[in-house]
Amino acid sequence: MIRISCAGAGALLLDAAHGAFNDSVQERIWAVARRMAAQPEILQAVPGVNNLLIVFDAVQYDPATLEHSLRAVWEDTLVDASPAREIVLPVTYGGTFGEDIPVVARFAGLTEEEVIAAHVSGEYRVAAIGAMPGFAYLTGLDPRLAIPRRASPRVSVEQGAVSIGGGQAGVMPCTSPTGWHILGKTEEILFDAHRAEPCLFRLGDRVKFRRVG
Repeated sequence: MIRISCAGAGALLLDAAHGAFNDSVQERIWAVARRMAAQPEILQAVPGVNNLLIVFDAVQYDPATLEHSLRAVWEDTLVDASPAREIVLPVTYGGTFGEDIPVVARFAGLTEEEVIAAHVSGEYRVAAIGAMPGFAYLTGLDPRLAIPRRASPRVSVEQGAVSIGGGQAGVMPCTSPTGWHILGKTEEILFDAHRAEPCLFRLGDRVKFRRVG
C-alpha cells in the first residue's frame, strides 16, 4: 500500500516504505519515475529511498488529477530487469582519512579492522542520487555498522570521503557539511560537470569498495 501526500504546492510525494528498505520496491520506484518523467505535465520525477517525488506546474495542473495518474501508473508498472553496472572504488581506510572508525568500532562492538572488513565486504547498490550533485545513497551496509548520524555535523568534509550514516553508505562528491561518519577516502571523481555523463553513478549500479594503501 502506498501513501501519496502533497509536498508543497507543486509536488507529490509517493511513500512506498514499509519498515526496512526493500530492493524490489526501489526497483519499482525507478520504473515509475521513468514513466512519470515522460509525461508532459511532469517537471521532475526524483526517486528517493523507497519513495518518489513528483514535481509539476501547480498553476496549470490539478494535484488531485496527478495523484490519480500516479496511483494508476504505480499499479500498472512492472519492474524491468535492466542489467546493472558494477563500479569498484579504491579506498584508503583509517588514520586521517577515516577518523570515525574508532567510534564505529565501539558502537558495533568490533575491532577497527573488523569494521573495515565489514565495510569492504558489503554488496552495495545505488538506491537514489541527491542531497548534492552526484551523491549516491548506497544500500547494503552491514547492519552491525548502522550507526546513527553524528549529533553535530561537521561543517566541512572533503570530497572523496567514504562515509556511513544510519543504514546507508555514501561517498562525498564535493567538500560539504555532513553528519555521516567517515571511514576512508577515495580518489575517484563522483561528479564532473564537464563529463558527457557528469555523475559517476546511475540508479541501480552495484558498488564495491576495495581497500588500498
